[in-house]
Amino acid sequence: MQRCVFVACRPTGIFFLFIALSATAVAQKNYTLTSPAGAITLTVRVADSVYYSVAVKGAPAVTPSPIALITSQKALGINSHVTKQTTRQVQDTIVNAVPIKRRNIPDHYRELTLSFRENFSLVFRAYDDGVAYRFTTVFKDSLIVEKEIATFRFPGDATGYLPLVQKRDKVDIFHTSFEEPYTVQPLSQFKREQLAFNPVLVDEGTRKVVVTESDLLDYPGMFVRGTQRNSLHGEFAPYPAKEEIQDGEFRQWIVTARKNYIAKTQGMRSFPWRIIGLAEKDGDLLLNDMPYRLATPAKQTDWSWVTPGIGTDEWICGANLRGVDFKTGINTATYKHYIDFASRFGMQYVMLDAGWSDNNDLLKITPGLDLKDVAAYAKTKNIHIMLWTLAMTLDRQLDEAMAMFEALDVKLILTDFMDRDDQKTVAFYQRMAEAAARHKIMIMFHGAFKGAGFERTYPNAISREAVLGSEYNIWSEKATPEHDLLIPFIRMVGGPMDYEPGFYKNANRETFRPLRDMVMSQGTRCHQLAMFVAYDSPMQIFSGNPSDAWPEIAYTTYLASLPTTWDDTVVPDAKVGDYLVVARRKDNDWYLAAMTDWTPRTITIDLSFLNNGSYRAFTCEDGPNATKNSEDYRMGYALVDKHSKLTINMAPGGGYVVKLIKLNDARP
Repeated sequence: MQRCVFVACRPTGIFFLFIALSATAVAQKNYTLTSPAGAITLTVRVADSVYYSVAVKGAPAVTPSPIALITSQKALGINSHVTKQTTRQVQDTIVNAVPIKRRNIPDHYRELTLSFRENFSLVFRAYDDGVAYRFTTVFKDSLIVEKEIATFRFPGDATGYLPLVQKRDKVDIFHTSFEEPYTVQPLSQFKREQLAFNPVLVDEGTRKVVVTESDLLDYPGMFVRGTQRNSLHGEFAPYPAKEEIQDGEFRQWIVTARKNYIAKTQGMRSFPWRIIGLAEKDGDLLLNDMPYRLATPAKQTDWSWVTPGIGTDEWICGANLRGVDFKTGINTATYKHYIDFASRFGMQYVMLDAGWSDNNDLLKITPGLDLKDVAAYAKTKNIHIMLWTLAMTLDRQLDEAMAMFEALDVKLILTDFMDRDDQKTVAFYQRMAEAAARHKIMIMFHGAFKGAGFERTYPNAISREAVLGSEYNIWSEKATPEHDLLIPFIRMVGGPMDYEPGFYKNANRETFRPLRDMVMSQGTRCHQLAMFVAYDSPMQIFSGNPSDAWPEIAYTTYLASLPTTWDDTVVPDAKVGDYLVVARRKDNDWYLAAMTDWTPRTITIDLSFLNNGSYRAFTCEDGPNATKNSEDYRMGYALVDKHSKLTINMAPGGGYVVKLIKLNDARP
């Protein structure tokens, strides 16, 4: 009996190479690996190809799926021979230098390593919240990877939550800002010509499955392609053969021709992890930090200079201030006003977004802006400066720019408009993070792919975009409450995300309009507030207008007092796309946030996660008229303990936040 195994698909042409292999050419053998708690079983079958499958409590979650690494030397995983198997069990704790969900991360797994005669190994891990695998190679010379076969087959016709890439004019489909809404449809409707970036979510009915990756270094990121069946196939951008500069306000390199391989790399290395996260309860997706656990640890140990917080950004609202005695814009007076605002309410940072310098020359400061004066003024107010940069310009002027940033005591830079994740672009991220770390500067990425554990390898890479966020309110209706209740279950599994909430102009379905410089959000004021707690991002960017915030003294003080890093996180209740309730601990205090889609909800939550003792609960919730006027909110307080219950009432597109402060440390 003959069977055909797909082993290559070259990007330079649409053709498929099939190798017909005898089913008896390789002796079939099965290997099994169970998770520490025993609920998850990973089975590996080595035959004509290597196949893996996953079961949860005996029920299939991933059916036998072939994997291989096709190199210029050998097809690794095709007709390969196992020479050795080793297993180990790990019970460790990772201490997160910049705690995103929790400071101490349990790292408990069982591992199976299969060594092959053909100079490679496959490493499989089973955690209690998912499984992962990766290739490692031991070739002396460099290695060209022509294709990676990464397949994810699911039982039955599951439903996919897919951020579909929309092809741009005049560039190939691998150019994307990784900012798309989720298309929810059966996997059988996911067409072969369509591409989605990950993480992607698959709903199997009894559980949710997240497909993503980790330890993405010196290798292209993984997309998934449709098959019009119950499976996903990994797809990788081929290596750039030729690039040209795309002109415009924000210039960037675009690929005009690609090689017939996806990576040229070291022959002795580990490749990225392929992750299958598993959750029987939707809320468990909010706790999944597998990409962080699987990433390469940071080389250096002192990251005390990485100081997250909340900062302002003027770009989304167009610095459209009112009631001031100066003309607003990219000038000294405007940024000093932002510094005064941040200082008054206890924020820590002020961003100078696009326009503070010539986009193509970071050393050419915009006329009317005295950058040294602004930086010096910020220092007197104990405010730190953040600067936006264009990626192509930063790369070209890296040494000069970093020296200037350090001289100005800039604490964070944001670099933008990469819009790719081929191997060459992935290397850019590493180069920038290393350069920033040498100068003790934090870095954020926009126009970026998901983190994939990068924040563990480089803790100064504090957050990144890779999400359809607040800026879309300027020109579209895409940032809906439904969307806001999808991204924490899907995109956030890939790492911290810079959504940039904080609007004070809030609208319901009927009253929302995308208006540049008069930007509003969909949903209530408290829906925006809840994002500061519910969304993972150690550097939270407040994108509201200070002119709207100044009169709201109590509310703005409340917002600015919220932590951005957390010692622990629990999820009392959540449902993908509908609502969430998240509680986070900072020292001895807890902060609870709830959000809903356009459906109003009443949810009762017990506070059994609290420690012993009494807490003063400072609440901020949708007001009685928030259904009609989305800006309506009310604040209050009460005494509670771990035996108490909270009843949360949310208007359509609503939200809720409560600060639970230990009574012996009750702060207003």
